Amino acid sequence: MSGSSAQDVVQARDVSGGIHFHRGPGGPDGPGGSAGPGGPDRSSATPTPRQLPADVRGFVNRTSELHQLDAALAGEERAPSGTSGTPGTVAPATSAAVVVIAGTAGAGKTSLALHWAHQARHRFPDGQLYVNLRGYDPGRPVTAQEALHHFLTSLGVGAQSVPHDPDAAAALYRSLLAERRVLVVLDNAASAHQVRPLLPGSAGCLVLVTSRSRLSGLAVRDGAHRLTLRTLPEAEAVALLRAVTAGYRPQDDPAKLAELARLCARLPLALRIAAERAASLPHMGLDDLIDELRDESALWDALSVGDDEDADAVRTVFAWSYRALPEQVARLFRLLGLHPGPDFGLHAAAALADLTPNRTRQLLDSLVGAHLVEQSAPDRYQFHDLLRAYATDQAQQQESPAQRQAALRRVLDWYLHTADAAQQWLRPAEDRLPLDPASDGLRPAAFADYNSAVDWSERERANLLQAVHAASVAGEDRRTWQLAAVLWNAQAPSAPGTDWPAAGRLGLAAAERLADDTARALLLTDLGMAHTRVNSLDESLECHRNALALWRELGDRPNEAHSLNLLGLVHLHRRQLDDAARHFEQALAAFQQLGEAHWEATTLANLASTHYRAGRLPQAEAAVGQALTAHRALKNQRGEGNALRLLSDIRRENGDPAGALAPAHAALDIALNLRDHRLEGFWLITLGDAQRSDGQLAEALDSYQRAAVLHRRLGDRSREALAWHGTGETYRALDRAPEAAAFLRRAAATQHALGDPWHEALALDALAAALSTDDPQAARHHCTEAHTLLAGHDNPRALGARERIARRLAEG
Repeated sequence: MSGSSAQDVVQARDVSGGIHFHRGPGGPDGPGGSAGPGGPDRSSATPTPRQLPADVRGFVNRTSELHQLDAALAGEERAPSGTSGTPGTVAPATSAAVVVIAGTAGAGKTSLALHWAHQARHRFPDGQLYVNLRGYDPGRPVTAQEALHHFLTSLGVGAQSVPHDPDAAAALYRSLLAERRVLVVLDNAASAHQVRPLLPGSAGCLVLVTSRSRLSGLAVRDGAHRLTLRTLPEAEAVALLRAVTAGYRPQDDPAKLAELARLCARLPLALRIAAERAASLPHMGLDDLIDELRDESALWDALSVGDDEDADAVRTVFAWSYRALPEQVARLFRLLGLHPGPDFGLHAAAALADLTPNRTRQLLDSLVGAHLVEQSAPDRYQFHDLLRAYATDQAQQQESPAQRQAALRRVLDWYLHTADAAQQWLRPAEDRLPLDPASDGLRPAAFADYNSAVDWSERERANLLQAVHAASVAGEDRRTWQLAAVLWNAQAPSAPGTDWPAAGRLGLAAAERLADDTARALLLTDLGMAHTRVNSLDESLECHRNALALWRELGDRPNEAHSLNLLGLVHLHRRQLDDAARHFEQALAAFQQLGEAHWEATTLANLASTHYRAGRLPQAEAAVGQALTAHRALKNQRGEGNALRLLSDIRRENGDPAGALAPAHAALDIALNLRDHRLEGFWLITLGDAQRSDGQLAEALDSYQRAAVLHRRLGDRSREALAWHGTGETYRALDRAPEAAAFLRRAAATQHALGDPWHEALALDALAAALSTDDPQAARHHCTEAHTLLAGHDNPRALGARERIARRLAEG
């Protein structure tokens, strides 16, 4: 069950970044990373994103607006960026240029932005970023944090290392774009608040924003230029109609085309739909087409309040095109309005319509041809937000409540069973949720391998989250909690930690409404793990304690053991080592009795980490030896690598630096084979510590540097500080005290900012040693600070460190 997944997920966090182990008086064991205390290293290139959607087919006109965009770029390129402003000179460009393309719905804002972006992309050699913020979608808009996650992972930051704090994520984003020329396209923004965290912080980049709003706040505060996109002039509107119908209707009268353009309010979206309809009926006179459209317009006039003539014209064209669809195509169009997310795949559409994929593809081709649906990739489709709203409205009007409920249930069940299939690859050690069999005709996807399951989970991330919300709104409580629980185990490795908790809370509420204690315990367990991922340890502790009580009431011994292990991990995060060891020992005994070899090895590794942190090296060595043997027998590479990493630390502290090198190298080889940059960076620090202990100081600096580059790119500040610490200790061994002090001072400051008194104390202790000759007064001050910070720890390692520092203070 999902409760079992807890320690696998958290153990992976333990291995790759959430937990940092002390490596003895010489320095911490966790990775970090930067080329130096001054900033990120540029020697390892950031990926060059090329995210622009395809250029618009048959784009015509908007010549004046294209020139204005060219002028905005030229102005940005001319603006000086390295001189101070003085009277009579041009003020320096200190931030990215921002252009807001504003206009009514359907005016062609996105088409203009993308067409110009494709023309100008060679001017941005460091890449082009694109995100649809969906500010006016019927569903939930994309938040700035979600957009930052998308951008940061595109720029090479590991998904699990994207900062959860929005300000920290925005700061990392600005750092990665500094001194680079990148074009950023923010499509369909609703507000300046949604946009502002996505603005680069320095000159060189250009940001294109499209919005139905004027976004005046961006102009006032951020110096944005505004380009207001109005309806097309008549001649340009006719030119667009001719471009789309070229080859189908060459003889159409220009005056009648002008009348057709007027009925479309000269809005590009409506014009393209009307032109596609005209092109599909080449033998029908234009007079007849115009009469049809006038009839539809009269109907809208009777039904609408007439407050927005442009909107009424667009709806008129939608209805005109929709009513011309064959019935099966029209039914699919309106049912797609019930889909929970903003885009959809072929098989989800087939589930909605209760049709075969082949037949569904044929119907979707008809909708694409009518310009009512866009095809974004093979077997992948999306709506314009206006068309999605129109489709939803048609479903509400033309499908009975029972029909809408049946369609929604089919697509929810398709996501549920497909996510369950993905879990078999993504979390194979987890118990699968017992689900009702899929209904007749429902064809959940199957996956050939791990990578295909990851691809699907990443592609459907937004839809899976929206499916939980849609199930909750529809009162489908059983599907709500099941979707939330399965989604926890079917999340892609790239999923941000902030994604799932909202879905988990909906699932828990549904389970409580059903009075289903098993479901409640399961969701509490998952929520506890989710809180641990984002360092909300108080909330995590409460969830796991409540889950433990429920598992005990239910007599569920395996999940009780999982809760004990998870509670131990929370205490380990808090460095409450006695409490952590007690919970791990209870969980270990239970897993041994239950014959759960995988979880026994996992918990044993957690217990070994606890002993190591406390400085109980014999116990740690015995436990890690057993864990290593078990993980190898189970062919669990990640577990094996973690055990090898810990074994290297133990051997180093036991005075066997040469013996520490072999397991460190072996662990790093595993990380490289897994193509896991988080593990690679983590275990490079272990290798650097072993090399430094063995006197291989140049090699140690190289390992720390490689780890530094990785973790700076991953955005993990804690490990970055630990890398600075290792580098500082190495410079101290090289008798280069100024460099050592610089790295250690930065490490201590970062650990202080992160609220980690243990690693702050270790950094201050090492800083004192580096300053002892040149600045003994500062060294004594740092020693005193370190001694005070260690006062709350009473394990052998902490007591030994305090005694050592106290002796140095006494020798004063």
